[in-house]
Amino acid sequence: MAGPVHYEVFIRRTAPAPWTLLIATEDRKHAMTTAEDIMADSGAAAVRVTKETLDSETMEFNSLTILTRGAPETKPKLRDAAAAGPACTGPMDLYAPQARTLIGRVLEDWLARQGATAFELLHRPDLAERLEASGVELQHAIQKVAVPESQATGQPIHELMRHYQRLADGAIDRLIRHGRREGFPDASAQPLSAIAERLKAGADRAFVMGGVLCAALKDLRGARARLLRLIELIDAAPLEGSPRALVLVGAEQIACEMLSDRKILAEVLGPALDQGGSLAAVVRMVAPREVEALTRMDPRLALLTPTLDGPAARLGTHLDAGEFPLLAAALARMVVRELMSPRRLRPSDPRGEIDILRALAMSLTATAGRLLTLEEVQNAFVERSKALVAADFVQAYVSPCDTVLCEAEHLMRLCENVTGAANKRAAARWLHACITSLRFETEMRKSANPMVTLATLARLQKAARGVQLNEQDEAQVISALGGVGGAVETESRLIAQIARAGAAPSQKLSALLRLAAGETAPLGPAADRAKAEALRLLRAPETRTALSAAPAELNAMRDLMKAAGLAA
Repeated sequence: MAGPVHYEVFIRRTAPAPWTLLIATEDRKHAMTTAEDIMADSGAAAVRVTKETLDSETMEFNSLTILTRGAPETKPKLRDAAAAGPACTGPMDLYAPQARTLIGRVLEDWLARQGATAFELLHRPDLAERLEASGVELQHAIQKVAVPESQATGQPIHELMRHYQRLADGAIDRLIRHGRREGFPDASAQPLSAIAERLKAGADRAFVMGGVLCAALKDLRGARARLLRLIELIDAAPLEGSPRALVLVGAEQIACEMLSDRKILAEVLGPALDQGGSLAAVVRMVAPREVEALTRMDPRLALLTPTLDGPAARLGTHLDAGEFPLLAAALARMVVRELMSPRRLRPSDPRGEIDILRALAMSLTATAGRLLTLEEVQNAFVERSKALVAADFVQAYVSPCDTVLCEAEHLMRLCENVTGAANKRAAARWLHACITSLRFETEMRKSANPMVTLATLARLQKAARGVQLNEQDEAQVISALGGVGGAVETESRLIAQIARAGAAPSQKLSALLRLAAGETAPLGPAADRAKAEALRLLRAPETRTALSAAPAELNAMRDLMKAAGLAA
C-alpha cells in the first residue's frame, strides 16, 4: 500500500560530480519550479527531481524520476593502477605550476612561519636545508600528497611515499649543491641586467634566475617590503628582449604566489580595508585604466574604490602596461572566487555591502573580455546575489528602518541590485510581503498628508517598473501599491476635495490628470477615480469654455491627457 509522498531535488555542480540533495518538499510544483530556476540561472550542470513514495508495508521509499535537465551523467574512467605512474617522475617536475601549488598547500603552515612561498623553497638552498632538517614537516607533506594519489590510482601507498621521498631528496640535494658552487649570482653585488644578459643562453637560466630573485628577498620580512623589493628588481631588469623576459617570468611567478595568500594581500593593500574594500583595491590594481574611466563618469565610485599606494600602486603600473598577464588574470579570478564565497563583503554594514557590490559589478564588467569573460562576471554576481536575498541579510539590511515605508524603499533598492532570475523573484517576494502587510497599509492611511503619501506610492510604482522584475512579480507589486493608494484616497476623499475646490477648472483638471497619469498617485483605484473625475470635468461646459480661452494651458495638458488615456 502506498504511503506518504514527497519530492526531492538533486543537483550536480559539474558534469562529472555526483548527485547531491538540494531540497525535499511535499509540494510537487515547488520542486519542479526550483529545478527549472536552477537550470535557468546556470546554478548547476544538471538537475533531477524524483518522486519518493513510502511503502507502508516495507517502510522503504520507492523512487521515480520525474524530471532530468542538463548535462548527461558520465561514469568516471578508472585508471589502470599498473599503467598509471606517480604524478611527478623527476625533480624538475616539482617546478611545474601545478606542483608548486600543491607544495604550497601541503606546506602552507611551514612556509607561513618562514615567510616564504613555494617558489622560494624551490630556489633557496637555505630554505631547502631548513626543511630537510625538520624531518617531520617533510614527511607529513609527502603523506598528504601520496595518500590521495594512492586512493585515486590504486598504487601502493608505501611505494608512492618512497618515490616522493627520493624525489624530494634529489631536488633538495640539487639545490644545495648548486648554491654551494655559488651558482646563484648576487643581485646586490652586480646589476641584475648584467646577470640576465649573461644567463640568457644558459641551459638552466630560468632556475638560476629564480634563485637570484629569491636570494634578493631572503632577509626581508613583511609583505610590503618583499613586494617592493621585487618591483625594484623588475625595474632593474633589461629593457627588452629575452633577458627582460627571463626576469619578468620569474618575478611574476613569485608575485602570483605571494598575492594568492589572503593575509599577504591584506598587508599589501592595507589592513584597514574590509573584504569589499580589498576586492575593490585589487580590481583597481589589475585594471587601473578602466577604474579611472569609471570614477571620472561616476564620482560616487571614487569614494567606494580605495586608492593604491606604495608597492600596490607600482605593481598596478606594471599590470597596466601588460607585463604580468598571468598575475592580472589570477587576481581577477581571485576576486570572482571571493564573490562566490559565503564571506560577507562588509559584515557590519549591509547598505555598504550593496554599494561596494555595485561598484565591483561596474568595474569587473568594464574589464570583461580582457581579464574575465562576461559570463564569469555575471555568474559571480548571481552567486553573490543569493546571499543578498537570504533572511539574515535582509533582516540586517532593513533593521535600521524606523518606518515600514523605509523598509519598502530599502527592499526596492535590493530588487534593483540583485541579479539572476531566481534572486530577482526572491527579492520581489520580500518586497511584496512588505507592501501587502497590514502595517504598511496602516502607516500609509495614517499619514498626515495624503497627497504626499500618494506621490510616494507612485514613486515606488515607477521604481518597481525599473528594477527588471519578471512580468508576474512586477504586476503583483504594482497592483499591491495601487490597492494601498486606493485605500488612502478613499479615506482622505482627495479627489472629491479637488473636484469641489474653488480653483479654476484648468487647475483642477491638471491636478486630476496628474493623479490619473500615475505621477502623483499610483496606478490603480485612485488613478481610475481621478481619470473618471477628469473626464466628467472635461465634459462640463465651463471647463471647455475656459480651455478654449487659454489654448496654451490646453497644449500643456495634452501630454497628461495622453498618459491618462484621455487623448490619442
